[in-house]
Amino acid sequence: MSATDADELAGLLGVGLRRRALLRATVGAAAIGGLATGAGAFASPAQASGPRSGKNFHVLQPGTGKRPGLYIPAKAQEVSWGFLPNRSSEPVAVVGSGAVITMDTVSHEGILEDQGQDPREFFASYGVAERQVLEDAVDVAANSIHAGPGPHVVTGPVYVRDAEPGDVLKVDVLRVALRVPYGVISNREGKGALPGEYPEAFRDVPEYAPYLNQGGNVSVFASVDKGRGVLPGEVPVGFELAPFMGVMGVARDTTAQVDSVPPTDAGGNIDIKDLTVGSTLYLPVQVPGALFFSGDPHMVQGNGEVALTAMEGSLRTTFRLTLIKAGSGEAPSVAFDYPFAETPDHWIPIGLSDPDGPENGGNATSLDIAMKTAVRHALSFLTDDVGMAGPVAYAYLSAAADFACSQVVDRTTGIHCLIRKADLG
Repeated sequence: MSATDADELAGLLGVGLRRRALLRATVGAAAIGGLATGAGAFASPAQASGPRSGKNFHVLQPGTGKRPGLYIPAKAQEVSWGFLPNRSSEPVAVVGSGAVITMDTVSHEGILEDQGQDPREFFASYGVAERQVLEDAVDVAANSIHAGPGPHVVTGPVYVRDAEPGDVLKVDVLRVALRVPYGVISNREGKGALPGEYPEAFRDVPEYAPYLNQGGNVSVFASVDKGRGVLPGEVPVGFELAPFMGVMGVARDTTAQVDSVPPTDAGGNIDIKDLTVGSTLYLPVQVPGALFFSGDPHMVQGNGEVALTAMEGSLRTTFRLTLIKAGSGEAPSVAFDYPFAETPDHWIPIGLSDPDGPENGGNATSLDIAMKTAVRHALSFLTDDVGMAGPVAYAYLSAAADFACSQVVDRTTGIHCLIRKADLG
């Protein structure tokens, strides 16, 4: 490790160690944000000046560029394609509490079967040079087995020493870097917010033919220019990027295959757009070692994710993994049973329509269920952790908190609540 890397790692380790009690301090946003420097790296959506596309972008091939802490590449023989780790999964790395890890993640867009399962050929059709196609994406497409029902390519899992069921794994998102200057937004048959309507209605319109992939589904190529996503077409459309990991989770306590699509009480595909650099996700540990994993890299996503996908594109993300024991006061009470998040500005209780996904029969999709669960978790946080009286907490949520639809496309739907930290004094 170079002196520069050592200094950066020391800074990463120091950010969270200064925080001891849940409500005495929040994430050190300025300290964390300052780490996200260099081409393709982001501190926050507002600060994302970002990279240029084309020849000026430094593609983050495996093993190149900044890799703070323990580096975990997305190797074809180690990733999980379409499914998530469970209690029987072999870890790809072992770390202690407080460790900083950097994970390479590969987007499924460009390697799926309806796109030809050859990212070089797929992206070449949009003018992407072969040198700008990730070597690990090519390797995964050619040599990994798409063994699960979902589309996602998942890196990990990572075993955290001394983690036991009943603990919480605190996941700080320290740095996110774009690995490539492009992404893809897809809409597939039977999926999205309007299944049965789209993409079927697009197929009979001749001018829409360029947006249809080999499988007859829609895949819209988006380029990156100066930190903005740019869409094709006669109408100029561009938007600020805010990259985050759609999938972050710990292993469920099961030996059954875990579908990568529905989020669960162990995290997974929760698709909350606010979990950018500076955010923290709390995950309830279900198996020894926690077995943390990540995937489904998003360059930007709108609440709802209505077409089916975000602007999907491969990312390199640096996390700090910290173990929290029950009774420490360093995690929200809800987090010992259910995912919970925070940003520098908000507390984020989460509600899912079916927290065990397809297990135990069926897979409830109702947004009403997700909404009620999010409200109950928000009430629990305000009364149990903040100390508000129940009637006042319910009134506050009605008057000042925002409930957003995380996504409506992952079968298990999600609602998250945004409680402003400034409101709590």
